[in-house]
Amino acid sequence: MYEVDDLDRDIVLLLKEDGRMPSAEIARRLGGIPERTVRHRIDRLIREGVIQIRPIVNPSAVGLTVTADVWVQVETGHALEVARRLAELQEVSYVACSIGDRDLSLQVNVSSNQELYRFVSDVIGKVPWVKSTSIVVVPMVLKDVYDWTIPDSALTRSTNDASGYGRSPQGQPRSQKAAT
Repeated sequence: MYEVDDLDRDIVLLLKEDGRMPSAEIARRLGGIPERTVRHRIDRLIREGVIQIRPIVNPSAVGLTVTADVWVQVETGHALEVARRLAELQEVSYVACSIGDRDLSLQVNVSSNQELYRFVSDVIGKVPWVKSTSIVVVPMVLKDVYDWTIPDSALTRSTNDASGYGRSPQGQPRSQKAAT
């Protein structure tokens, strides 16, 4: 497990603002952290699988204005196979196996309510081993997966690294400390 500290999280927060932000700009905005340190941290975060830097497609901008959560119940023993088939569908942006009343959780993006009905009935409903579906139309998303960041509970308790970087007691980014 990779140990994430305050500097890593602040770098991630700036990359969330702009995934193409140059290391030099990140270093400047973090109060003079060496650019080399920032580059090294980003490379390590990527290498360790903590972050990925990829484009995020806005479904509405390409005409897919209806988003729905679809819960799928499948015949016993076939959840993973059905999940893999559904993950291949272009309209499906998220697939997860779940525990509880339903076996799979999907997010679907389509152009209209009629298209949603057709897709769930004629495509998902006809995948072998699908027993039933349940749809919830999502009219507004307040926080999405790309808005999520590293929580305080996942940070190492050390608030300073060798560069003297840390966070203020209020949790705000803090630039290099004065030498003591």
